[in-house]
Parts: sequence; C-alpha cells; structure tokens
Amino acid sequence: QVHLVESGGGLVQAGGSLRLSCSASIRTFSSQFMGWFRQAPGKEREIVAAIDWSGGRTYYADSVKGRFTISRDSAKNTLYLQMNSLKPEDTAVYYCAASPSSMVMIDYYNYWGQGTQVTVSS
Repeated sequence: QVHLVESGGGLVQAGGSLRLSCSASIRTFSSQFMGWFRQAPGKEREIVAAIDWSGGRTYYADSVKGRFTISRDSAKNTLYLQMNSLKPEDTAVYYCAASPSSMVMIDYYNYWGQGTQVTVSS
C-alpha cells in the first residue's frame, strides 16, 4: 500500500518562505517520477514542479521558476519543495504525487497525498 504524506504548509506573509516535505511509503520510490501540484479554490489542479528518479532532471511551471526548488532524498523516501519569495497567488492546497512513467503529465500520476494548505497573505 502506498502512502504519501505532505507536511510543512502554513500561513506566511508575501515574500516569505516555506519548505514542504512529502514522506513516501512506497517501495519503488527511487524509480518514481515525483511531483508537486497545487489547486486553488475554483481552479484546476496544476503542476508546480517535478523531478525524475535520479534527481538530475527537473521541471518547473513558469509561475514558480527561480523561486521554488524541488529535491528528493531517496535514502529517506522524501520529496521536498523549497518555496521562496512567496506571493499571494501561490495560495493553494499543495499535493505531492508519484508517477511510474511521466514527469509532467498529471494523468500519469497515480499516487497522491492528502494535501497541505499554503496561504500567503499580502
């Protein structure tokens, strides 16, 4: 059984930073593409960042490039998202997810966490 558990969300002022963590209980963590997604009220879920199994290839949405950094520690089965220079438009529920076959296609992510709320005040 696969469990992904996010933590690290919260309330922060604009310009501040947060670090999200995702603990994965998945035997094949080291061979999965991992991604962070977010969903704001009334909007569709969107990809924020993704990373390949080795950590050597990453993807970022244009809206977060230069501000967010995704990383993974396969020894700890943990995925991270360092978020700097946060903006009110970053407010959303953030989800981590795992995919065996695609780094950026949301439909190929078949394991999801429960989400963690990030709220950025202006």
